[in-house]
Amino acid sequence: MKTIKVAAAVIMSENEQGEKVIFATERGYGDYKDWWEFPGGKLEAGETPEEALVREIREELNIRIDVDQFLLTVEHDYPAFHLSMDCFLCQMQEGHMTLLEHEDARWLKASELRSVRWLPADVKVVEMIKKML
Repeated sequence: MKTIKVAAAVIMSENEQGEKVIFATERGYGDYKDWWEFPGGKLEAGETPEEALVREIREELNIRIDVDQFLLTVEHDYPAFHLSMDCFLCQMQEGHMTLLEHEDARWLKASELRSVRWLPADVKVVEMIKKML
């Protein structure tokens, strides 16, 4: 089975009430169209996961992020491939978020994390984040 190596950004911020919120995006294409995920993407040759995240987030959301902390690696078997996803806690640094590849996006509080249909691999990340918030 083919392995796809990706990096995902768990972008955390605070809302107007001072509550921690996590950024989630809705896929607008492919087999998992309309499912939710943490933004990010495939590593290019010679890229570290952190470098890939900075590039992917700029390409997908038109913002600059700081990659703060490694969270976990998720290994998940989808029907057509094996996914190896390195997840990092990130902070938005500059720019105005523009959805260049996604259908929708939301800032979710801990109590709202289960309000969207997450991709199977991302569910493991959601569980970890719920414990952090």
